[in-house]
Parts: sequence; C-alpha cells; structure tokens
Amino acid sequence: MAKARAEVQAANGVPAFYVTEDEHEHSGGSTMLGFWLYLMSDCLVFAVLFATFGVLGRNYAAGPSGADLFDLRLVAVNTTMLLLSSITYGFAMLAMDKGRQAAMQAWLVVTGLFGLAFLAIELYEFAHMIHEGATPMRSAFLSSFFTLVGTHGLHVTFGLIWLTVLMVQVRRRGLIEANRRRLMCLSMFWHFLDVVWIGVFTFVYLMGVLK
Repeated sequence: MAKARAEVQAANGVPAFYVTEDEHEHSGGSTMLGFWLYLMSDCLVFAVLFATFGVLGRNYAAGPSGADLFDLRLVAVNTTMLLLSSITYGFAMLAMDKGRQAAMQAWLVVTGLFGLAFLAIELYEFAHMIHEGATPMRSAFLSSFFTLVGTHGLHVTFGLIWLTVLMVQVRRRGLIEANRRRLMCLSMFWHFLDVVWIGVFTFVYLMGVLK
C-alpha cells in the first residue's frame, strides 16, 4: 500500500507526519486468484446449462430434432475458427514473453478475426434455424439449445470486446506489468471458451446428429 505523507511542525518542534492519500494497489497474485474464482463460477454456469440440455435435449414437441437442423460441416468450420483463434492467442503470448509488442498485436488482430468469423457463422446458423421455424419457443430442445450455445456466443463477444480494449491499452502504455497480467487473464478466458465449445460440439451437435 502506497501512502503519501505530509510533514507538519508539532508544538515541541518535532516533525510529525500524517497520511494525506491512501492508494490501494492490487498484487498480481490476488488478481489471478480472483480470476480463477471467476472461471470456476463460470464452469458452474455452463455445467447447469449442459445438464439442462441433457434433460431437455430430446423433448422435440413434434418439432425438428438436431439431426434435422444441424449441418456438421458448417459446425466443423466454426469449431476450426475458434480453435485457430486459441492457437494464434498462444503465439501472441509467446511474443509478449519476448517483449515483441508489434508481433503480439498482430497475433491479437488475427485472433480477433477468427473470433469474429466464429460469431458470424453462429449468427448465420441461428438465423437459418429461426427462418425454418426452429425458434427457441418451438420446443424444450430448442430452448435449451439456444440458451447453451447463445451463452457461449455471448462470452466470445465479451472476449472480443476485452481483446480490443487490451490492444488499445498496450498501444498506449506498452507491455507494462498490469497489461501483461490482463493479457494472461484473457488468455485463460479464451482457452476456457475453447474447452467449453469442444463440449458443445460433442454433446450438442455430434450426439444430436447421431441420435
């Protein structure tokens, strides 16, 4: 904790000090611990959504099933976009460790483009399904599907916003310790989304087509 002190003259001539400003500085360890706690809470959120889909995933209400709706080739392309974004973010972290700010920023741009491609394909899939009448209100299966996949898509959206903000901060202030710590937190978040999506691809799409 940093403290600013001002000197005053006491009655007996001995200098005295008093605190004029109290500034709190968060250590890197506490930041990382807090972010791990956040990720664990997010794991619980997705666990509930997966469990809900597991219970409701076969309640079609005489409507379309996953086998009727899902295009595995399109989903495979989408999965590739997200996995490639995780690889390019890893290259950005390697460049950061070497102090190569320009290279790191370039890899972050590529990561953002892959993330945008993932969202664009997902929105196209949603729009196509809704156009075919497969809306979230059509059945419990579709309600749980849109909730699970849509929640993951929102996380990717927030990750892209966070990525953009960090790129601006790095450009203005460089690779200071605080920015390095924030980039590490975003790295954990981004890889976490990849792991969740692998579960979505396997549990929702692949098993939905094979049923």
